[in-house]
Amino acid sequence: QVKELVLDNCRSEDGKVVGLSSDFENLEFLSMININLLSVSNLPKLNKLRKLELSDNRISGGLEVLAEKTPNLTHLNLSGNKIKDINTLEPLKKLPNLHSLDLFNCEVTMLINYRESVFALLPQLTYLDGFDAEEQEAPDSDPEADGDALEDEYENGEDDLDEEVIDDEEDEDDDLEGEEEEDGVDDEEEDEEEDGEEDEEDEADEDHPCGEKRKRSLEDEGEEDPEDEEDDEDD
Repeated sequence: QVKELVLDNCRSEDGKVVGLSSDFENLEFLSMININLLSVSNLPKLNKLRKLELSDNRISGGLEVLAEKTPNLTHLNLSGNKIKDINTLEPLKKLPNLHSLDLFNCEVTMLINYRESVFALLPQLTYLDGFDAEEQEAPDSDPEADGDALEDEYENGEDDLDEEVIDDEEDEDDDLEGEEEEDGVDDEEEDEEEDGEEDEEDEADEDHPCGEKRKRSLEDEGEEDPEDEEDDEDD
């Protein structure tokens, strides 16, 4: 089921809509820009159509077909066509949901009180040529607003990046501190082990001379005085 169809620049030889049939009854968006249209009389019944682009053609009237074939139309673009009189737009009164109409570069826009007359003729309209009756621009066609939105997104993106960088730096600092603490613990353990080895060596050194002294004492005790031996022999 086709809901959108774009036929821009597909030139019509006889100035009429060609190739569209009731098979496209589910269309919601139809664009036929610059196809040399003189009339929309061949337009099939499109009850679901919401937006119709007909700019840069040669349409000068016959808009009653739109009321009959596209009864639920909300957006109609007739910019760059041959519409000269306000009365040519009168059939659009039968489109109750039409709230946006574009007539840029049509001769009718040169008439005195053009905007006031169109809004009076078509009270259901909210926007004419992209602006409402109070000269407020339509949101969808406000490039400055779109630009501001992009700038806000960019700034928000920068803030998010800055926060991520700060978080990364903090994580790195925490990792470094953890490594230093681990290194400190390892160094203390190594120092304790070295101190323990030195103490054992000192104890061994102390035991060794004591052993020598004891050995010498025992040897001394085992040796007899030569004078005592002579006395024994005389007896």
